[in-house]
Amino acid sequence: MSIRACGMVHLRCKNAHFAYPPLERRNAVAYMPRNTVAAKTKNNIGADNEEIILKSLWYKLPFTGAPKPMVVQVSLHGMIATENRTGRALNLETVEKALIRAFDVSDAKAVVISVNSPGGSPAQSRMIHDRIRELSAEKKTPVFSYIEDVGASGGYMISLAGDEIFADPYAIVGSIGVIGGGFGFQEAIKKLGIERRIYTSGENKSQLDPFTPEDERNVERFKGILSKTHDLFKDMVRDRRGGRLKTDDETLFNGDFWVAGDALDLGLIDQVGDLRALLKARFGDELEIKKISTDKKGLFSKLFASRSSSILNGLPEILSEISAWGRYGR
Repeated sequence: MSIRACGMVHLRCKNAHFAYPPLERRNAVAYMPRNTVAAKTKNNIGADNEEIILKSLWYKLPFTGAPKPMVVQVSLHGMIATENRTGRALNLETVEKALIRAFDVSDAKAVVISVNSPGGSPAQSRMIHDRIRELSAEKKTPVFSYIEDVGASGGYMISLAGDEIFADPYAIVGSIGVIGGGFGFQEAIKKLGIERRIYTSGENKSQLDPFTPEDERNVERFKGILSKTHDLFKDMVRDRRGGRLKTDDETLFNGDFWVAGDALDLGLIDQVGDLRALLKARFGDELEIKKISTDKKGLFSKLFASRSSSILNGLPEILSEISAWGRYGR
């Protein structure tokens, strides 16, 4: 037997010469008991027995052992929205590559989705949730969600992708509802002497325009859309949490949010505590956590790295983001 600097362990057995990759570059294998290996290697050494030879010789190396358990962590932090004027947002396009990399780690015990979001687009939340579930089924890898500061509204919807949901003791959880809104600038443009000119080929095409007064009919129509979206959200919660929910729909789905301990009592999450401690209790003290970044920009960068011609064009979105975080004291 010889060890070379190239990182390959070379094993020689009579006239056979095999190269076996180092520990970090091979999948974990279930080693056979010594007696079983010894009995099998008494037979002729041929191509069919190559794997047994490698396993038996590698097993006897004094400086090796079973690989340490490892999980992969992907952080999904920020508002959930499509790509917009203020820069990168949390959506399927910006996180999918990181998710694929996480689930491609073949020897991972699990993938942890670390969530810190006050919500945003229901559609993007659902797409991220479904992509996580799809990858989990494809790779046969369990998923744990961990809510850090906030897992509310769309942030909680993404958390539902976990087979189990953990949360920090100080985390805010819930807000299972749908919200829509905007700003009204009609009085402001009057004071500035600005005249709004808009042309449509459909009578409702300009509904909810922020520079015109509200029309009650349009408001009611929009509330109907919000109600149907809310029903879809409730169905997702029932589907993913099932019998773990511990109270009535009126309590769970009225838009309230709770500190993690109360969310646990309601059945919205499964455990409360520090992420590393929770994972070590599950997989052992030797656990390693591999982190994969989605390379997101912060709120300050969004404001001053805007791709729009004017910062003012992105200001309403910035204000909406500040408002969303502010609802949870963050």
